[in-house]
Amino acid sequence: MGELETGETAVREPERESGRRAHASRRNFMRKVFFASGATAVATMGGAGAWAALADDTTATADASASASPSGAPSGGPGGGTGGPGNQSITEDFFGLTTDGKRIDDLFTIHSTKVATAPVIDAANAFLAGLSDDQKTSTQFTVHSTEWRLWSNIDSYDRQGVSLADLSDDQQALGTALLKAALSADGLETTEKIRKINQAAGEAIGNTDAFNEDAFYWTVMGTPSDTEPWGFQFDGHHLVVNYFVLGDQVVMSPCFWGSEPTSMEIDGETVTVCHEEVVASLAFINSLTEAQQAVAIESSTKSNESMKAGAFSDNTVQAYTGLRGNKLTAAQKKKLLGIVEAFAGRAKADAAKVRMAEVAKHLADTYVTWAGGTGDDDAFYVRVHSPVVWVEVDCQGPGPLAGAYGASQGDGPTQKHVHSIVRTPNGNDYGKELLRQHYLTSPHHK
Repeated sequence: MGELETGETAVREPERESGRRAHASRRNFMRKVFFASGATAVATMGGAGAWAALADDTTATADASASASPSGAPSGGPGGGTGGPGNQSITEDFFGLTTDGKRIDDLFTIHSTKVATAPVIDAANAFLAGLSDDQKTSTQFTVHSTEWRLWSNIDSYDRQGVSLADLSDDQQALGTALLKAALSADGLETTEKIRKINQAAGEAIGNTDAFNEDAFYWTVMGTPSDTEPWGFQFDGHHLVVNYFVLGDQVVMSPCFWGSEPTSMEIDGETVTVCHEEVVASLAFINSLTEAQQAVAIESSTKSNESMKAGAFSDNTVQAYTGLRGNKLTAAQKKKLLGIVEAFAGRAKADAAKVRMAEVAKHLADTYVTWAGGTGDDDAFYVRVHSPVVWVEVDCQGPGPLAGAYGASQGDGPTQKHVHSIVRTPNGNDYGKELLRQHYLTSPHHK
């Protein structure tokens, strides 16, 4: 593993600083071109994030196509999970995931959940107050902005907002405090480990310009408030958190969690991430009878990428497939909920409790589809799909960081490269359905 094994850590800080500067310089250059030259220059350069800046916040359609290619990412088909350059587009209004192109009504309502959102509001206000005027202008969008939908898990995607590389240590600390206020200890640790492995893997392959711990971007949608809708997005390689707030209601989706590799020795310590979802998924599939597995498992093998609702797939239409929840025993239902809980538990405990109760309410109408092996080390794909939750866990083929763990691109899928997505079907990703109801029912918006 190169310098990670030889102990030559002295070169890390200069390399890391070089990566920060290169990334920040590219961002600043793009901003200058945009403001100096306007739409024509941006269109010529093809930056997805730049097109987002041109989109009117009140418009639900934005062209975000980009001509670059992801650095070694596996290619994805329609609705694929790469979300990388080449398939970056928002060409239709937001509708949400459905089974047949028709939304189920009355699933989501504005009501009190008793989730403590005041700490998140305070932390978000402190973060914004700590930014310079220019940084705040780059970071803050309206709550109905298309920026919500312009996220990607690909390293080379051109993002909006302010990156960690753009922030001072004090400003970074304010950002961390915001994550700490919104996420559980496990959720915060997961974000930190994903970033840490991204840095170490980048060092191992000699490419910290693309893969480092600072190329993660903040955007804030709306103004933090205890009565008005708002939210934030934290977006980077293998890590995307969308967090919507309305009063004491929280919608934390879509969220993308992934890593390559999922385990790595860093400074003499083994750092492992995205393990809970793998363990929970295998525990569920192996709790099934042979007859149940015959229904749930659609294929004993899997492709290098199986994800259907990754980045830029907000309106995916996917019929229910696999094994239905009403066919499970009580013990099996608990294990099925364990897959969802691995992700819901990354939010604060009160928000996670509300989310799990919502999911449990529809457990009988929850379907599970599996592809791949069922052994402890086997690569697999699982999809958990109900009216209110969509989870995909996808063990993928080695990507651009394959060299960091002795693999080669073109090798088969592996638990060393995991992508996961969590969504809220039927129109409530990004809290969109709650936002719609708020504008329809609030007296001051009528």
